[in-house]
Amino acid sequence: MSPPKTFHVKSFGCQMNVYDGERMAELMAAQGLTQADAVDADVVVLNTCHIRERATEKVYSDIGRLRKDQRRKSGKTPMIAVAGCVAQAEGEEIFTRAKVDIVVGPQAYHNLPDLVAKAAAGTPSLDTDMPLLSKFGALPARRKVAPSAFLTVQEGCDKFCTYCVVPYTRGAEISRPFAAIVDEAKALVDAGAREITLLGQNVNAWSENERGLHDLIRDLDRIPGLARIRYTTSHPNDMTQGLIDAHRDIESLMPFLHLPVQSGSDRVLKAMNRSHTRDSYLRLLDRVREVRPDIALSGDFIVGFPGETDAEFTDTLSLVDAVGYAQAYSFKYSPRPGTPAASIVEQVPEAVMDERLQRLQAALNRDQHAFNAATVGRTCSVLLERAGKLPGQLIGKSPWLQSVHLIGDHAIGDLVAVTLAAAGPNSLTGVERVREAA
Repeated sequence: MSPPKTFHVKSFGCQMNVYDGERMAELMAAQGLTQADAVDADVVVLNTCHIRERATEKVYSDIGRLRKDQRRKSGKTPMIAVAGCVAQAEGEEIFTRAKVDIVVGPQAYHNLPDLVAKAAAGTPSLDTDMPLLSKFGALPARRKVAPSAFLTVQEGCDKFCTYCVVPYTRGAEISRPFAAIVDEAKALVDAGAREITLLGQNVNAWSENERGLHDLIRDLDRIPGLARIRYTTSHPNDMTQGLIDAHRDIESLMPFLHLPVQSGSDRVLKAMNRSHTRDSYLRLLDRVREVRPDIALSGDFIVGFPGETDAEFTDTLSLVDAVGYAQAYSFKYSPRPGTPAASIVEQVPEAVMDERLQRLQAALNRDQHAFNAATVGRTCSVLLERAGKLPGQLIGKSPWLQSVHLIGDHAIGDLVAVTLAAAGPNSLTGVERVREAA
C-alpha cells in the first residue's frame, strides 16, 4: 500500500471524542496529509464510542459501508483505523471481526502517524497502551478553530458506576497540568475561539496540588479575548462550594450546569454505585440555584437499569418534575461486557424500557420547551457559530446553551446582544438589539 495522502476522521459519541477527533486531524495534517471526504480519503479514522451496544455495532456497519462506497466511486480500498473506546475495549478482536489496518486506544492516538506508516508498509498495528497523559505533549499546536472550542482538562474515572465502561476504556482519573491547560486555552483564543468548554469524564474532579476546577476557571477568565467558559461532564460528588461560588462570581462562566443523576430512586442509585442520593442531589441543585438563580440545568438518565420497578421509575419522573431541566439526555440501559450490572439477573424487558423511555422523554421535552418559552423576552448575548439554512441566517448559542437563529449583517464569531423573540422545542428565534464590542 502506498503512503496515504488524504485523510478523514469521523467521531462518534461524547464531546471528548469530538476533541480527540480534532486532535487526530491536526496530527494527520501535521504529517502533510490533506483532509477529504470519507468516500475519497486514503486513510479513514473511526473515532469510536463504547458506552452503548448500538454505538459499538455501528462501527462495524460503517466499516463495511465505507469500503463499499469507496469501491463504487473509485475502485480503491481505504486504510481504516479504529480509534477510541471500542478500540480500547475490544483490541485485537476488531482485527478478527473486520479487516482493518489500525486499532488505537484513546490514550495512544498520538502514535497514529507511526501506526499509519507501519500499515502503509503492510503491517497492521495495535496500540492500546494507557500512559499517563503523555499524548498531550506529543500533539501539534492548535490550528484555526471554531468560535466555540473544546479543551480536555481531565481524563478517566475512579467512580466505577456498575453500568459504565469508562474506567476500563479511559483509565483512572488524572488531571492535565495547570500550565499546559492555560497554554492550550491561550492558543485556542489566538486561533479564533471566543468560548471554551472544559472537558473531562469527571471534569469537576480536576485538581493540581490545592487547586480545583474553580481555581482553573478563575485563571482562564483572565485570558484576553476569552468571552465564555463552560465545563462538562460533572459528577455530583465533585461539585465543591468553590465551584458553586464561581457561578456567582465569574461573569464569563456561563449559567449552565450538566450534572447527571441517572435515576430518582435511592435503591437504583445505590445499585448503580452512584454514591449520591436523590435528596443530596436535589439539595446540591438548591445550593447552585441560590447563587445563580437563572442557571439552566441539564442531566443524564438511564431507564430500565436491572431490577428497576415501576415505582422506582416513577421516582425518576417525580425528580424530573421537581427539577425542571432545561436540557437532558436519556437512554435505555445497555449491558456492557465486563461491567457488574451486566451480570445482574433481573434485566428489564426491552418493551418495558421502550415504554419508560418514551414517558421520560415526553417529560423532559415538556420541560425543555417550558424553559425555552420562559426565556422569551430576555435580552442576552448570543455567540454566532455557523450559517443557517436561510439567506443571511446565522445560528449561535445563548448563555443557557440554547440554539438561537438570527438574521442580520453579522459574521461567525460575533457576540451579539439579542432579544429572544420566539421559542420552539429545540431552538429560539432572536432579534438583534445592540451589537457588542469585543
